[in-house]
Amino acid sequence: MHNTAILFLEFGAVVLGLGILGALALRVGISPIPLYLIAGLAFGTGGILPLATSEEFIATGAELGVILLLLTLGLEYNADELMTSLKGNARAGLVDLVLNAAPGAACALILGWGPVAAVAMAGVTYATSSGITAKVLSDLGWIGNRETPVVLSLLVFEDLTMAIYLPVLTAMLAGLSLFAGAVTVAIALAAVSVVLLVALRFGRYIEAFVASPNSEVLVLKVVGLALLVAGLAQQLQVSAAVGAFLVGIALSGELAEDAQALLAPLRDLFAAVFFVFFGLQTDPTKILPAAALAAGLALVTMITKLMTGIYAARRAGIARAGRVRAGIALIPRGEFNIVIAGLAVAAGAHPDLGALAAAYVLILAAFGPLAARLVQPLLVRVASRA
Repeated sequence: MHNTAILFLEFGAVVLGLGILGALALRVGISPIPLYLIAGLAFGTGGILPLATSEEFIATGAELGVILLLLTLGLEYNADELMTSLKGNARAGLVDLVLNAAPGAACALILGWGPVAAVAMAGVTYATSSGITAKVLSDLGWIGNRETPVVLSLLVFEDLTMAIYLPVLTAMLAGLSLFAGAVTVAIALAAVSVVLLVALRFGRYIEAFVASPNSEVLVLKVVGLALLVAGLAQQLQVSAAVGAFLVGIALSGELAEDAQALLAPLRDLFAAVFFVFFGLQTDPTKILPAAALAAGLALVTMITKLMTGIYAARRAGIARAGRVRAGIALIPRGEFNIVIAGLAVAAGAHPDLGALAAAYVLILAAFGPLAARLVQPLLVRVASRA
């Protein structure tokens, strides 16, 4: 009973604090994401007031936040649009992989951390945060822009790449044989293929099952299905976010619009919890020693992500302003990057890798949304004059 009371007090204080920070961000005219991250730092290990009992509860809420963000993002598009966009942007996806994985790998090798740490750092600098980018697109009203399908196709390409990369990294960290690693990757590829096939071929049956004239029943069915598929995807070593996203694209038309409207408040609540939990995972005392190196690495990969977005949007025939928006939307790093760094640190890849990754991700998780709000108008103006 006592622990339950403390849980309610702590979680209630966190949510109320987020509401106050969100109101402040609206008044100032900026994205609330950086403020949510700072709140997480204040309540995490080494912060001003560490949480005693509710961190595990908040962790579960954070995972729900990512799933709901990607589910509602998937509801914006159908399966045919996704596949067309993926086929048209496969080359851009490879450019994204090369440009943004190389800086992390090079940094680890220059520091003498070894090849395993280099593979881990490549993943840390490569993957854009789907959760933060989805929130930025929603907050700034970019969902309906012409460049948004390009951004989404790159995010999905990255998530599918992660479905191959994570088993490879796990095998390297565990020192598995080549055969055992190949089996792990094959299982991940098969899982992704099955989920895509179901979304593309049987989407209409899924819609018929989910549809309901009652809003309560509709929410329960959509959220339940998304969580079920996300859990199965995670169990098969595929990102839960990919599973939720594919559930979203399997639904279309009026059903998708109704579900999106009903899920918006729930999504916003748990998305805010996700950003707080990200801050909770970071010890502020370990960030400062690695700050300079992390800032340099962040600057390099901000430029490479901007180049990636501009290249991909230009190939899709998007105007200059849209190209810049696409590049800026890809800057944030977040959930995948922390997962990768956590795996590497737990396996003992290198003792300094965790602090560098945390500082790097925090910089880009905070700056990405700010860049979208503040820097984007300037870059668009310059691009339009060029």
